[in-house]
Amino acid sequence: MKATQGDPGSRYHTSEGAMNEFSFIDSIKPFQNLSCRVIKGIGDDAAVLELDAKRYQLLTTDMLVEGVHFLSNTPAKLVGHKALACNISDIAAMGGIPTFAVVSIGIPTGTGHIEFSHRVKGQENSMCPDYVSGTYKGIFACAKRFGVSIVGGDTVKADKLVINIALLGEVEKKNLVLRSGAKPGDHLFVSGPLGGTLKSGKHLNFTPRVKEARFLIEQFKPSAMMDISDGLAGDLGHILNASRVGAEIDEQRLPLNKGVSVDEALHGGEDFELLFSLSSPKSAKLVEYLRSHRCGHFVEIGRIIALPKKLYLCDGSGRRREIEPKGYTHF
Repeated sequence: MKATQGDPGSRYHTSEGAMNEFSFIDSIKPFQNLSCRVIKGIGDDAAVLELDAKRYQLLTTDMLVEGVHFLSNTPAKLVGHKALACNISDIAAMGGIPTFAVVSIGIPTGTGHIEFSHRVKGQENSMCPDYVSGTYKGIFACAKRFGVSIVGGDTVKADKLVINIALLGEVEKKNLVLRSGAKPGDHLFVSGPLGGTLKSGKHLNFTPRVKEARFLIEQFKPSAMMDISDGLAGDLGHILNASRVGAEIDEQRLPLNKGVSVDEALHGGEDFELLFSLSSPKSAKLVEYLRSHRCGHFVEIGRIIALPKKLYLCDGSGRRREIEPKGYTHF
């Protein structure tokens, strides 16, 4: 999948017969060679490893590619921010705190045909040093804000700008949250409004919900949680698969960004809000907390049901229709 300059919406179009990202991931799971220190490998927002008697180590990685995750005229500092922030969002979704990162970057060099508004004049396939520097400034600014130490990385020649960051985090063993803990009767919540991120620019300048996630795990301990990167419906589908349950979403309860349709909120992606489930008693406590503190950070959007992998959208009259739990895919 490729986004072209002036057509950011093409990020969500797939060609017929393209490889399915998640089927590919499932196909390689059986070949994992896991040590006894691995608590959770492929299949969650981050890998979970033994650290010490009280803590787990978290490990995640994300790759950004020019023309797929950002356009050629995207400000360099925003590209850097997003590159690290999407990793921090994964650590937050596990209930953790980000700690250390390594940054690898592929930089266009030489002469070629690729157009880039920040290329060196006369060397169309050569990246302007100021743009690369600006990208790192965005990474370091985000790292400083969230207490992350950049401890190394790598640089290589590439046809287009590619950034890959691997991030470590840690979480208390009692506070670890996976995708696999949702139970029938649990209530579903999100941490903020959804949809329209490409139009608003939020997909480049979002705030990872570390503070909100820590509040949740310390006060209410969600049964399941993840961040919304590929669309509400698609990411909820991951929780349903992992937990072997189904869900109903209340259409009228969905918090929408201004001018956004329900379909965009369900399938758009890159909201980087938290999606989590709570048992009925904990849900009631959270709702009461929000009411008493006049706090609107978390919104209840539905419930978990005992129909494995079934996802329904319910309208105001109580009618429900089944929807496909799909969102953005990289293939």
